[in-house]
Amino acid sequence: MAQDDKLAVLKALSNETRLNILCWLREPEKQFNPQPAEVQTAFPGGVCVGSIQEKAGLTQSVISSYLASMQKAGLLESRRCGQWTYYRRNEQGIASFLNELSAQMQAKTDSL
Repeated sequence: MAQDDKLAVLKALSNETRLNILCWLREPEKQFNPQPAEVQTAFPGGVCVGSIQEKAGLTQSVISSYLASMQKAGLLESRRCGQWTYYRRNEQGIASFLNELSAQMQAKTDSL
């Protein structure tokens, strides 16, 4: 993972609402109302932008920009189903970031 990519993730996570969204999406079935069955079959764990917006209490345009930045940073995946867009965590992207950050921090600690 390039340094710019790591910085994009850190920037995305530096906002409390974006961090909350990522945490809520860890257990979407506990944090949000049930999503349509066809969405859960085609895109398990996906949550509609409107549901995220309602929980966050911000405008849909703000939430959409937050979700787009998180997706660009590799933290989220999205899928369009009909007129709605659904988001879920990109577990592989999150794990990659955490592994690289841990390795980078450990290397710096070892050199002290």
